[in-house]
Amino acid sequence: MTPTIGILGGGQLARMMALAGYPLGFNFVFFDPKETACAGQVGRLISADYDNEIAIEEFCQQVDLVTLDFENVPVDTLRNIAKKKPVFPSPDILAIAQDRLLEKQFCHSINVPTAEFEPINGLSELKFAAKKFGFSAILKTRRMGYDGKGQYLIKNEQDLTQIPGNLFEKDLILEQLVPFEREVSVIVARSQSGDIKTWPLCENKHKEGILTTTMVPAKPNDLDATAFEYAIKMAESLQYVGVMVIEFFQTKDQVLVNEFAPRVHNSGHWTIEGAHTSQFENHLRAGLDLPLGDTGMDGMAAMLNWIGAFPDQLHHLTDVGLYWHVYGKQPKPGRKIGHATLTAPDPQQLHDKILQLVNRLGVQL
Repeated sequence: MTPTIGILGGGQLARMMALAGYPLGFNFVFFDPKETACAGQVGRLISADYDNEIAIEEFCQQVDLVTLDFENVPVDTLRNIAKKKPVFPSPDILAIAQDRLLEKQFCHSINVPTAEFEPINGLSELKFAAKKFGFSAILKTRRMGYDGKGQYLIKNEQDLTQIPGNLFEKDLILEQLVPFEREVSVIVARSQSGDIKTWPLCENKHKEGILTTTMVPAKPNDLDATAFEYAIKMAESLQYVGVMVIEFFQTKDQVLVNEFAPRVHNSGHWTIEGAHTSQFENHLRAGLDLPLGDTGMDGMAAMLNWIGAFPDQLHHLTDVGLYWHVYGKQPKPGRKIGHATLTAPDPQQLHDKILQLVNRLGVQL
């Protein structure tokens, strides 16, 4: 029987999951509060709030199992669906991933290191913790923050006066700044049967909290094996099903978990053309407990995010090893509206391709 997969959230990740699943004969139904969600361009979209029980029931009746496009789906909604249909990842994992404090406490419970942190429940606690961290810290909302949202850098005592007073109405966490040398991510796929595969290590560049560039494989480092060890340990401890991505800070002598995403991830978009099996296909395979595809790659790959607007020459470039992805989202500042992937046989050729592309487009990364 051909499975119909339901996806909560109708953004570009849902869209790319469907595009990976259609060649395998899978069907898809999306659920998103926005009628204009871009996944609706490639499949059936049910548009309603996540607490709309009638719409959720209609959604459940049309699908065989359910997964996520993003991690801010209400946990109660996922628990309700889990009573009717199999879901992956589980609601308990989603609850951990939605809360930065629970996420770090989980890591520490299995002896996986993170940056030092303190829960914050008021200005007095913030002042004490900021002093403890030498006024080298970042204040974050525990929930709902992504792409740098809900974050305040603290470099001196004066910065504490710039924190909006109403922010303390939310649950907060203060994290000590990490003097990292680079940011890397490990993409892990784990099936229901416990089969695990990882892709080559990704090296990521961010600008204003938003991922701009991913290079794969990352330049080899003695700590790389530790990052993979921690990522697999996390997936196995959670009894995770699907693809999860763990972002790490890599310092001179250690790797620290920054956060994990219980879903396919921006730093894995390169896998569509750059790996033998994409993160999107293996996420679906894992949820259906099918054999996982090979995650190796030939040569190297780079993913460049397009944020806010596309270059004018987008459709005029036909270079070998250059692939464009347009998400069908309305352009606006700070929004990820597409990406390009470049592939090459070796680091020098990849470097040259990136320089040639950005120079021709007149953009900065």
